[in-house]
Amino acid sequence: MGAAMPAETSSLDKMIGRVRHLGPEAIKFGIVGLTGVAVQVMVFNLLRYAGPGYVGVLEDRPITAQVLAIGVATVVTYLGNRYWTYHHREKGKVSRELPVFVILNGIAIAIGAACLAISHYLLGLTSPLADNLSGNVIGLGLGTLFRFWSYRRFVFTGRTAVPEDPASGPPASR
Repeated sequence: MGAAMPAETSSLDKMIGRVRHLGPEAIKFGIVGLTGVAVQVMVFNLLRYAGPGYVGVLEDRPITAQVLAIGVATVVTYLGNRYWTYHHREKGKVSRELPVFVILNGIAIAIGAACLAISHYLLGLTSPLADNLSGNVIGLGLGTLFRFWSYRRFVFTGRTAVPEDPASGPPASR
């Protein structure tokens, strides 16, 4: 009846509020990320398999192809995240933001490349399917989790330009 709410409910409410707050941002991050994935997979496969007899210019260099593909996708995702996902935050100086973004993406690239290297060279799984699963599913998945956490924490750290409503998330585009 008139009982006070337990402390756990208050903590749960705070957690739910935080998830609601992050939801719209996570959805935009996901859309930008999926665009980056499409670019990455396309570039990787063009470099590895686009050519006569499915032999691309980097057919025998899967790690190089993967790193180049991730590099192209990184440019796409930086622009998408800066100008769409995190547009509601005050912009940091590009001279600080970009080097940190590149360093964190280097770590994420290393995560993806390590997954591909382990599968391709250590386990001997060298088929196109195995390379795509290890590099573009497992490696990309782990790299994406790292990116979401690290972008919020170290790259796009500016305060929100307009106060956010926890129930509706970041303000709509003007």
